[in-house]
Amino acid sequence: MGKHQHHAQEEWLLQVLEGIVETSRDHLIITDGEGFIRMIGDSCEEMYGRSKDQLLGRNVIELEQEKVFYPSVTHMVMQKNIPQTILQETKKGQQLMVSAYPIFSDEGKLTAVVNYSHDLTEILELKQRYESMNQQLKQFESEIEELREKNQDGVVAVSEAMLAINRLIKKVAVVDSTVLILGESGVGKNVIAKEIHRNSRRSGGDFVEINCGSIPEGLLESELFGYEAGSFTGAAKTGKKGIIEMANGGTLLLDELGELPLPLQAKLLKVIQEKKLQRIGSTQDREVDFRLIAATNRNLEAMVKEGKFRQDLYFRLNVVPIHVPPLRERPEDIAALIRVVLRNLNERYGLEKRLDSATIAALMQYDWPGNVRELENVLERMVVTTDEEVIEPIHLPAEVAASYVEQEENVPLMPRFSLKEALDQVEEKWMRYASERCRTTAEMADFLGISQPSVVRKLQKYRIRS
Repeated sequence: MGKHQHHAQEEWLLQVLEGIVETSRDHLIITDGEGFIRMIGDSCEEMYGRSKDQLLGRNVIELEQEKVFYPSVTHMVMQKNIPQTILQETKKGQQLMVSAYPIFSDEGKLTAVVNYSHDLTEILELKQRYESMNQQLKQFESEIEELREKNQDGVVAVSEAMLAINRLIKKVAVVDSTVLILGESGVGKNVIAKEIHRNSRRSGGDFVEINCGSIPEGLLESELFGYEAGSFTGAAKTGKKGIIEMANGGTLLLDELGELPLPLQAKLLKVIQEKKLQRIGSTQDREVDFRLIAATNRNLEAMVKEGKFRQDLYFRLNVVPIHVPPLRERPEDIAALIRVVLRNLNERYGLEKRLDSATIAALMQYDWPGNVRELENVLERMVVTTDEEVIEPIHLPAEVAASYVEQEENVPLMPRFSLKEALDQVEEKWMRYASERCRTTAEMADFLGISQPSVVRKLQKYRIRS
């Protein structure tokens, strides 16, 4: 290559190098082996607050002392002769990630250091925004989950018994076994049945429910099995599909199954065994595929002994029994139910009603013979009929208030006590009562209408083990 060509080649390389320094998205600084700046990109002004002219020819060690680059990664490379990467903050508060690489001559002498600076400020802001959006998303997800729970009217489970039932629901939902739900009237047997359906593979099908005790015996057979046109006087011209057929592909809940007459028990057993039924007035078999859930407040075992319930049907139904305890046996659920039901009522009626702590205490003491259904009815009645925002004990139905007054009369208030001693006695009685009824200090706080720290303090004051 001639001298002229060699010079042209050098000029071209220099232009390309300058072009790279100017156009690089990572801010570039190139120094010689002693740290004097030989090339620098135009972006130096916005990064370091110094113009190109103010920096070209300057030494990085001086600039480090002036805190323009602090610490100087080029200086570090000059000391250690190996590539370095550090985080650096500019005077303007920008976060930079700076990497520097040594370049050696053939003899192994440091001849240059190439320094890349990458502005992390934007990335850190994006990271922060991403994290806050993530946080928001989590909040939305939990709110959606809460709404879903609310709208599904899922099983309220705080007590150990109901938590165990909840676990059982999840297990039996995924298989097609027949479930028999046993428990007093109003404990929420149909809520449990709906929850099983919702968690099952049949959740896309219909959930069909019939109360065997609320339909006159004469009509029950046609309601269950359907009928063909003209099969009896008053029958619809086109015939009618029965409840069992409607549940095809879904779940059938037979509520109050103990009320089913013996002849219909035999017909039902046949359908369960053969997965086929005949409408009234027909000889044609129709195939049906449904998941059966039965519920009753009767003692079916005793009814079998008395000959009022078919033993073979009882064995067919009693595959997975779920015993739901009455509300009076699980006071922890009362507090949770009060919260859920009140929140739903307030939303439904667009209100902001609250319960006075004494009202909650009275509701917690009551025995609830009608169970969850009675609790829902009592709360709805109070929410709808009271004008005040806070529902006081005076608004309680007579039967609930009566049991509360009896309790109140037992509180000892002796004249020989000072007022403070008397109040302490009442307070201690309430604290002990609450500690027996509630599982956590948070529940006690809710129940007593005081803060959780106050509960902890008072438990220590009266030496009550929570």
